[in-house]
Amino acid sequence: METSDRAGSRFGAWYDGHYRKLLFIPLCLFIISIVYIGYFYQQTGDFILRDTSLSGGTSITLQSSTELSNLEEQLQKTIPDVSVRTLTDIQSGETVSYIIESSVASDELKAAVESVLGYQLTEKNSSIEFTGPTLSESFYRQLLSALLISFILMSVVVFVLFRSFIPSFAVIFAVIADIVMPLAVIDYFGIRISGAGIAAFLMLIGYSVDTDILLTSRVLKREGLVNEKIFSAFTTGILMTLTALCAIVPAFFISGLPDSFQQIFLILFLGLSFDILNTWITNASILKWYVERKELK
Repeated sequence: METSDRAGSRFGAWYDGHYRKLLFIPLCLFIISIVYIGYFYQQTGDFILRDTSLSGGTSITLQSSTELSNLEEQLQKTIPDVSVRTLTDIQSGETVSYIIESSVASDELKAAVESVLGYQLTEKNSSIEFTGPTLSESFYRQLLSALLISFILMSVVVFVLFRSFIPSFAVIFAVIADIVMPLAVIDYFGIRISGAGIAAFLMLIGYSVDTDILLTSRVLKREGLVNEKIFSAFTTGILMTLTALCAIVPAFFISGLPDSFQQIFLILFLGLSFDILNTWITNASILKWYVERKELK
């Protein structure tokens, strides 16, 4: 017990001397993410790459177990923006179908696929869906509106709960960072976002604010030393986050899941991973500075 207490006191002394320096790690990541998203917007005209459900276009589901590894490469010779995804059976891992998407009209994409495959697409071996750009744009804006409204309502609740600007700002900033950082990673790898992806960012608001409210409540509303309250909240909060990650990571690697599910799992994994930094370094450092400054007055 004495050894544990000494180790804890040494870590506390180290944390007291370095918590402001640690704050620069997530802040630098946040600034880099903002700069890259701005660059991405300048290059593409949008903050994300949208799939056909959000931008409009044609989606062909091709039922085939044949290996077509160069299908996308061949199609891109005539249709540059085409993308091909493979769906596999959950149990066997074998390919069961391909999803081919492009912004072009259905007749044009169908003709290109038939030319590459060497046979006609019928109702038996494929299904074709076309989404108009106007409908997709409307759906996209509605999803963004839902995301914005959720964020505003969350911010109002946080300010009402803590009734202090700096702690409330720290919580809201951590949530913003939990959305911005995964978005920058997704943009960097060129992942096309669907409606499910936007919903995943909406879920991140709830996941992120849980640990931040836990931390802020314990630091502001409990008696005791600041470090002890932060470490107590960390013990509970990191267990919550790691439990969620343990459920998400295996699910992501299950073959045969629809692409929308894997997209949700990927975004949640990135968001929760960054939340560890943004809650336990960014938010914790701001709260520690705020409480110690308040105690000196």
